[in-house]
Amino acid sequence: MSTTFTLDTATSRANPTPKPMRRLTVPAIQKRKGGEPIVMLTAYTARMAQIMDAHCDMLLVGDSLGQVIYGLPSTLSVTIDMMIAHGTAVVRGSYHSVVIIDMPFGTYEASPEQAFTNAAKIMAETGAAGVKLEGGEAMAKTVAFLTQRGIPVIGHVGLTPQAVNALGGYGARGRDAGEQDKILADARAIADAGAFALVVEGVVEPLARSITGAVACPVIGIGASAECDGQVLVAEDMLGLFDRTARFVKRYDDMAGRISAAVERYSDDVRSRAFPGPEQLYSI
Repeated sequence: MSTTFTLDTATSRANPTPKPMRRLTVPAIQKRKGGEPIVMLTAYTARMAQIMDAHCDMLLVGDSLGQVIYGLPSTLSVTIDMMIAHGTAVVRGSYHSVVIIDMPFGTYEASPEQAFTNAAKIMAETGAAGVKLEGGEAMAKTVAFLTQRGIPVIGHVGLTPQAVNALGGYGARGRDAGEQDKILADARAIADAGAFALVVEGVVEPLARSITGAVACPVIGIGASAECDGQVLVAEDMLGLFDRTARFVKRYDDMAGRISAAVERYSDDVRSRAFPGPEQLYSI
C-alpha cells in the first residue's frame, strides 16, 4: 500500500510513521469548478501542515514564507532551495491535501525551458503535486509548456507580489476599465494554456466574479470575491500572528496575543523558580 509520512507527536516531534495515502488529486480539484468551495491555506512547516491538513483541500507552500518565516521585506529574494526545503516538510506533514509550491522570482520567467527545469526539480525533490507561478498572457506559453510535460500548474493574476516594483505597491487592482480588461485577458490566457486552477488576488469584487465565470478552471480568491470557486489566505494572517494584515484577511484567532501571554507566564515562573516543579524533574 502506498504510504506517506506524518509526525507521530505521541512519541517524538520528528518520528515519521506511515499513514495510508488518500490524497486529493489535481483532477479532483479541477472537478470542483462551480461546486463545493475549495479550502486552501499556506503552510511552511510539517507541524502546521499536520494540523491544517484534515481541514483543507490544498496547502500552498507560498513564497510568502520569505516575509512570514524569514522576515524579508518582500518575496523577491526567496530562493528555490528555500521553497524545496519547506515544500518537503509540508509534504511530509500531510496526507490529504494537494500540496502546491510557489516558483520563486527569477526561476521561470526567462524561458519555458528554464521553468521546466526548475519546476521538475521542485516536484522531484519535494513530492508536491504541482507548482504555482505568477503572470498573465506573457506566461501562457510557459504554462502550456509545463502542463504538456506533465507538470500541473496553478496560475496567479491580479495583484502579483513578485511584480510589486512594477505595480508600485500592493494596492487592489482593476479599479479602471482598462486594467480590468487586461486582468481578465490574463486570466483567460493562463486558463486556456492549461492551468488546472487560478489564484486571483487583490482585485475589485466585480472583476473577480467576471473571471470566475469566464474561465473553465477553478478560481481561488484572495481579496477577490466570495463567488470564487475557493479561497486562500496566509495561515499566519488568518491566525492573528501579525499586528498588521491586509484588508481582505479575516482573523480567526489572536495567536500572537495568546503566545505572548503564555511566554509571560513562563517567564514569571522561571524568575520565581516555580518552574521547573517536582513533576518536571527526575528523581534518583
